[in-house]
Amino acid sequence: MPELPEVETVLRTLEQQIKGREITGITILYPKMIEDDPDEFTAFLMHQHFNTFQRRGKYLIFGLDHGYLVSHLRMEGKYYLMKPEEPLTRHMHVVFDLDDGRQLRYNDTRKFGRMKIYPEGYDFTHFHDLGPEPFDDAFNADYMHAYKKGRKCPVKELMLEQSFVAGVGNIYADEILAASHVRPGRSCARLTRKEEEAIVRNTREILAEAIRCGGTTIRTYTSSLGVTGRFQLYCSVHMQKTCRVCGSEIKVKWIGGRSSYYCPHCQK
Repeated sequence: MPELPEVETVLRTLEQQIKGREITGITILYPKMIEDDPDEFTAFLMHQHFNTFQRRGKYLIFGLDHGYLVSHLRMEGKYYLMKPEEPLTRHMHVVFDLDDGRQLRYNDTRKFGRMKIYPEGYDFTHFHDLGPEPFDDAFNADYMHAYKKGRKCPVKELMLEQSFVAGVGNIYADEILAASHVRPGRSCARLTRKEEEAIVRNTREILAEAIRCGGTTIRTYTSSLGVTGRFQLYCSVHMQKTCRVCGSEIKVKWIGGRSSYYCPHCQK
């Protein structure tokens, strides 16, 4: 599943490619992907322009002349910019005609992705109960300490909760905990203040580095807009056989329904 760095990479690339472009036509080939009435969705978007580009957690938010188009890529969603004469594949479910003659096509093998329109002035601060963005000042050690109070779940589960911090998924949670020298299965109640500070710091640093690398090209995610992620080249533990720091054998544990990679020597 694309995580924050991958979504940010797609967003920035789309901003470079389609900012200012007008929507001149819409073809919906899989109506269930649209969370609004498809006719109302089409009528709302027609002849609007892509003006602003934001991200909230793993959601893409396109600011239009009036209102917003919000897109969630879910497991395997991708955007393609193509010429109209290029053939549609069976996994291209929504097509936007642009005023420069190109088409923005949404491709989704599993059909899990969703799109929805929101009115002008909509406040995305608490959108879908998302927690603070990792780069916001609100995400700090004090916040983490207060959030986990009274809880005993594994710290890996905490990192994956979108209501705790928005946008972190399985790959980056493993890497953040490795950099913080904390095992993913440890109870969050046992974290020290120093470890909380390390987790917040490493969350920012690792996600920033992943964005600079264009995300992680791994399993089903690749940027389909001419950008190939490179962060997988620097993963310390995730899907590694040996730790890049000490050379110890990487262990895998099932936590919260997800595989968790860690180094038994470097992580306490």
